[in-house]
Amino acid sequence: MAILEMENVDVYYGNSHVLFDLSLDVEENEVVVLLGRNGAGKTTTLRSIVGSVPRREGRITYRGTDIADAAVDRISGMGIKLVPEDRRIFPTLTVHENLQVAAETAGDPRPVEEMYEIFPTLDDLRDSLGRDLSGGEQQMLSVGRALVQNPDLLLLDEPTEGLAPVIVEDLRRVFREIVEEDVTVLLTEQNVQFALDLAERAYVIEKGSNVWEGSVPELRERDDLLEEYLSVSVAESD
Repeated sequence: MAILEMENVDVYYGNSHVLFDLSLDVEENEVVVLLGRNGAGKTTTLRSIVGSVPRREGRITYRGTDIADAAVDRISGMGIKLVPEDRRIFPTLTVHENLQVAAETAGDPRPVEEMYEIFPTLDDLRDSLGRDLSGGEQQMLSVGRALVQNPDLLLLDEPTEGLAPVIVEDLRRVFREIVEEDVTVLLTEQNVQFALDLAERAYVIEKGSNVWEGSVPELRERDDLLEEYLSVSVAESD
């Protein structure tokens, strides 16, 4: 049963039409990836789900409840957490304070100490300010802030963007652990290999519209799609 459904959603930035009649669904305990080039509408899709970008037409439902016009804080309180591409950690707070603030604003948080078990690197940086962390460390903290809030649906926007390969591997390990905990995940990702290793189903979007949807094994067989819309080949994504 789908816990998240978007039906014929249109989104505008001012007079610019960004999403066109977009539909998708995510089943419980499923990992779904949105693939597409930069500017295809992937980030806007996630933002429309959490309410930071209002939809003009269409329906967005979560566990059967219409959330298309709900306030951002209400949607967050329902268990939908977004890890944005720009991370949005508090630069003047320490790592521990960032995690603690996130825990204090959650209804049923996970223990902060669990985040240090998931991200051992952060354990050594408890007293470091957010602004002093590397890009990879900030991404770990951003994911940790979301996880400590015990999300029901985790939205990840380009989680590996700009990160060194060793950090990408750390995140791959963490996200596999998250999947094993039966957290439902919807992610956008430019790193096709990373995405297809994690996801069960995929949507390919181009210029704000769905152009393909199906299982990851099916997508691996569609070299034409990978090359046309993602500029990669099957060999590169394997």
